[in-house]
Parts: sequence; C-alpha cells; structure tokens
Amino acid sequence: MNPRRKKRLSIALVIILGLGSVTGLVLYALKQNIDLFYTPTQMIEGLGEEKVRPIAGQRLRIGGLVLPGSVKRSSEDLKVRFQLTDNKGGIVTLEYEGILPDLFREGQGIVAQGTLKSATVISATEVLAKHDEEYMPPEVAEAVKGIQHTKPKYGNDTK
Repeated sequence: MNPRRKKRLSIALVIILGLGSVTGLVLYALKQNIDLFYTPTQMIEGLGEEKVRPIAGQRLRIGGLVLPGSVKRSSEDLKVRFQLTDNKGGIVTLEYEGILPDLFREGQGIVAQGTLKSATVISATEVLAKHDEEYMPPEVAEAVKGIQHTKPKYGNDTK
C-alpha cells in the first residue's frame, strides 16, 4: 500500500472513530433525560412481558385520576400528598411541593413528572391537569380508557 492510501485510510478511520464517539456520548446524555410514562398499575405490576418496574431514584411520568378523598395539604407549607389511580387496581401516592394547577381536582385526570422514592411513592416536580371537560393527555386517555369521569360538585350546583 502506498503512503498516500495509508494516509487516507488513517484519516477515514479517525473520522469514523470520532463520529462513533460523539454519537455514543450524545446517546448517553439523552438516556439520562428520558422520562418513561407509567400508569399506577404499570408501576406496581411492571411493564411488558418482562414486568420491568421502575427503580428508586428513576425519573418518570405517571398519569391517572386523582383518587377522591386522598388529597392532604400541609398547614405549614405548600406540600400536598395525594393518590393516583387508573381504576384497574393500581394506586400510587404522589408528594408535591408547590402550587397545584387551578384545574387540579379530585376525580380529574393528571400527568405528573417526578422521581420514584419507593415502590409506590413519587416525589413530583411538576403536575399537569387537563384544561377542559373534553381534553385528557393522550397517555392518560389510553391508560384509563372506558373510565367515566365525575364532575366535582360546587356549592348548590344541581347539574
């Protein structure tokens, strides 16, 4: 092999190795930012045929309905603790510190993002509530298909 071909081959190998390294680093960085979506039943029973469950410390998103009667607010600060269900038997507890969305109510669909503290307790960093009577986030709608929503009663409202 002549010197010119050796030089071209070595340059091509360096470029390929460099691109491979950059691709690997990008994929590694993105892996840390992926938040998997779960329903309460999927968190308890696991996902897929292998029944893979999230591990403590893992970031995730969870969606479902706020269990009526489960919202407990702290009197000293903005901490709120409530339970989420998908009406398939799964119930998980969410802990959130902050101001909840105006549309947050018991019996309403929500999506929360946070970190798993234990098998059924999530420390939420963000809580999203649906914005009108007809809308539900696609992940939640798929997870709780067929569940009838109950409208909260306000004061003397007889509807």
